[in-house]
Amino acid sequence: MPENPHQLLAEVETLGGRLALVRDRIGRVIFGQQEVVDLTLVTLLAGGHVLLIGVPGLAKTRLVETLGTVLGLAEKRIQCTPDLMPADILGSEVLEEGEGGRRSFRFIPGPVFSQLLMADEINRASPRTQSALLQAMQEHRVSVAGHYHPLPQPFHVLATQNPLEQEGTYPLPEAQLDRFLMQVDVTYPDRDAERRMVIATTGASVEQAVTVLSPADLMAAQHLVRRIPIGESVVEGILDLVRSGRPESSDVAEVRSHVAWGPGPRASQALMLAARARAVLDGRLSPSLDDVVALAKPILRHRMALNFAARADGVTLDAVIDRLCAPLL
Repeated sequence: MPENPHQLLAEVETLGGRLALVRDRIGRVIFGQQEVVDLTLVTLLAGGHVLLIGVPGLAKTRLVETLGTVLGLAEKRIQCTPDLMPADILGSEVLEEGEGGRRSFRFIPGPVFSQLLMADEINRASPRTQSALLQAMQEHRVSVAGHYHPLPQPFHVLATQNPLEQEGTYPLPEAQLDRFLMQVDVTYPDRDAERRMVIATTGASVEQAVTVLSPADLMAAQHLVRRIPIGESVVEGILDLVRSGRPESSDVAEVRSHVAWGPGPRASQALMLAARARAVLDGRLSPSLDDVVALAKPILRHRMALNFAARADGVTLDAVIDRLCAPLL
């Protein structure tokens, strides 16, 4: 059945109003990180996971806690360390003795059985542990002792990385980075935001987040995002952007000479969903090329790599992505 445009518009406007309240409530707790908050909300509306990269003290953990409260999600936190084992995340089976001496195994769920999971400093976990977590991200289930256990719905991972300290870390392989819908760089707040933060967080009372949505509301919003119409020009713009980032087939000289490998089809899927989600977040019925350009860097950064010649010439990945976006402006 064709979508009723008037009903769809009413649903988008209603959701846009509720999301405006969500942004307001988060903004009372998180200061000076509006772009990070918006990109994280876009990721959740698109049903994906986000990788937050920033130095300590930029409210990354606080953001996850606040999102869990405002969106009504059950949230848990994992502090990743080199000695963290897959069972510490997924859970394990224990042997129990029941009545009559009969013994059986019982599965005890790990912290991954939550709706919003924070993996703090994910690159400090060993590759084996990273793989266990990222399998859960991809399949929304875990396998223990040959049995599959479905994860709660919705399920989202917000992982963090410290870009400064590299000792004792295990960088995520490119195939695993691709599981994240976005890589968001968290920068320092501006002076005015930092001033408000200092005053608000060191007084006798501190603003607390309140619940605005429920998990069912979030899942309904994710379903609505997938129903949003998208114009043919936007689809073609997404394909042009992603395909021009592949050195094997690109017409852009900078890409052919400076890019080692480019984004795969999952980048096109991410841009389609995220552009729709960004439009809904702003209360618009349909995304535009401006949405695609605004989302290009967080979606493509971790899906492309520069070669040695580019690094020697001082070329940055952001500059290459800007060049790819130029035809869309």
